[in-house]
Amino acid sequence: MPASTVRNLLVRGMLAGLVAGVIAFAFAFFVGEGPVDQSIAQESAASAPQHVHGGDAAAPAAPAAEEEEELVSRSLQSTAGLATGVLVYGVALGGIAALVYSFALGRIGRFSPRASAALVSAAAFTTVYLVPFLKYPATPPAVGNPDTIGKRTTLFFLMILLSVLLGVAALILGRRLAPRLGNWNASVVAGLAFAVAVTVAFVLLPGNGDAIKDTFPAAVLWKFRVATLGIQVVLWAAFGLVFGQLAERLLAPRQAPAAPQAAAVPAA
Repeated sequence: MPASTVRNLLVRGMLAGLVAGVIAFAFAFFVGEGPVDQSIAQESAASAPQHVHGGDAAAPAAPAAEEEEELVSRSLQSTAGLATGVLVYGVALGGIAALVYSFALGRIGRFSPRASAALVSAAAFTTVYLVPFLKYPATPPAVGNPDTIGKRTTLFFLMILLSVLLGVAALILGRRLAPRLGNWNASVVAGLAFAVAVTVAFVLLPGNGDAIKDTFPAAVLWKFRVATLGIQVVLWAAFGLVFGQLAERLLAPRQAPAAPQAAAVPAA
């Protein structure tokens, strides 16, 4: 593929990532911020100082701990901070996905540019987020031991790396089996091999070691994790649709209608 075409796809991928980021931000703001606020309120209530009572008379309440001054207010985090993070995330992943698309185009089968974009988006969502999420699901903010953040982050990125490598290996396996088994059967075998390898990785890798307290409401945890997963679904679905349309226009432009032929003049 010419370098100019790769560059044009990269620009379109980043633009599609920006559009997808805007849509994902709207979903995160209206759907995801509610569970975040509820989890923060739940943790604040659990860590609030308790009044001590003894004998017939109540002892004086323990002095409230001085609240630490917030460097960034919660309102700013949920608006400008959230928008900045999601948009930068969308643009960066859009650019990376566009480069992967440039390499994969024509190598994953005879699909149209739009269908190839949908396949790349689905594969990226599955390997980069869904598989790691199933092993290490998202934890609400202000919940859990802060000392384990480094370990949890390392394990999550390790799972991303393994998932991507296993996905690439499954793709190579499917391509090598296709001449003997056919495209459909080879794809099924490669998919099953990927699922088995991921299951083995789930068993061998350790847990995050930071269980959520039993007193934390299960409904809030469920809503938070569903919203987190939904943000990624919206982001990658929007990217696939927008980038597919842009790639289709670039790689398969509409041909101009042929000029009508002049009527033949009958010989005298």
